[in-house]
Amino acid sequence: MKKRMTIVGLMAMMALASQAQAIGIWTSNHQSANSGVKEYAKGLGNFFARPEVKTEKKKTTAVWHGTNMDWVKDYCEVKDVAIEKDYLKYFPEMAGTLKDLSFVPLSWRLTEENNEAVLHCYFPMPADEVSNLFLASEETSLVDQETGVQYRIRRTEPDTYNKHFTVRAKKGDVLDLKIFFAPLPETTKDIRIYGVSCWNMMGTPVRIGNQFYGTAQYYDSTPQFHKPRLLREHLNVDKPYDRQNWDTWKVMTDAHLIKPLSNGTKALWRTPEATYLAIGCEQNWTREYFAFEHDTKLIDETGHQYKLREVQGIPMGELFFMEGMAGDYIAYVLVFDPIPLDLTKITYIEPAGEPFNAWGANWSGSVLTLDIKQLRDNQKLFEYHPRVVVK
Repeated sequence: MKKRMTIVGLMAMMALASQAQAIGIWTSNHQSANSGVKEYAKGLGNFFARPEVKTEKKKTTAVWHGTNMDWVKDYCEVKDVAIEKDYLKYFPEMAGTLKDLSFVPLSWRLTEENNEAVLHCYFPMPADEVSNLFLASEETSLVDQETGVQYRIRRTEPDTYNKHFTVRAKKGDVLDLKIFFAPLPETTKDIRIYGVSCWNMMGTPVRIGNQFYGTAQYYDSTPQFHKPRLLREHLNVDKPYDRQNWDTWKVMTDAHLIKPLSNGTKALWRTPEATYLAIGCEQNWTREYFAFEHDTKLIDETGHQYKLREVQGIPMGELFFMEGMAGDYIAYVLVFDPIPLDLTKITYIEPAGEPFNAWGANWSGSVLTLDIKQLRDNQKLFEYHPRVVVK
């Protein structure tokens, strides 16, 4: 057996790259095709992976992705929602996307109608019934970036204020969910939109009256990895875990196998619920030890921390053995809090750990700045690859 120091030094340096996929936010202060409607701005918004769709008796249902609003317990059902027949007039780029809906675009328009500002939140139905949607709450507002004036939410249409809800319509229809505010003054130039979590608008910048291009961003589908299983609770001695006695460490097996790659290669998946970071490791011995500490985290450029929730199938905060075959290439999957879609790089921090007595091991930490585009490009490297043995 050979020492293994958590995942220190496992990262091959990745070239920096920037993600630029064209589309984004187009704004104009012109009268729309609907008489009396002034359009402040519109945007393609974010693209969410289509949720699992189930079919029963010719009816399709889906549960929308988590919205991080679990503390809201009120729920309602909505049947007669306005359908936006002119969606492709506003967003002609989306014709192909609506036919496929492998990704669901959550687009929006901000208008003035009947002396009110109206935020139209568009939802293409991936099924005939979708549950777990959330539109707006007391946090929803428009904030003028010059004056600081806050335009608080007045109401929603349909009435789903501060409620999760289920909606029914024809699969493929584009729903028009509306949020109403006081009208914006003619002098308004820049605002931010807050509190529309399903559409990922938690401070979205919007320019009124000029063209402004943002980035169309995509969430990933939740990755599916083979999860390791516990082979033995202790290596040799049935005693409580003792960091200084490897005979008390757990023995795991059946790790997620991958094709050979550079030790420490990483890949990343972004979903609304969580961030998944896979780390590739070369197994040099039939039984090799690793560890993952609770204080491992991701940090963005603003200093915001994204905590490590779990390592799939693996005990955290203690040393363990992984049993396989020398020459295996395996992947561990770390699950962090969700990161924003507009990040282009993230810093991975693994703190120094408590020393332990095992073949002269040490436990230094590491700080690695990672390029998100490169990490997402690496996803294909982590497809499951069964072990092939020739004798």
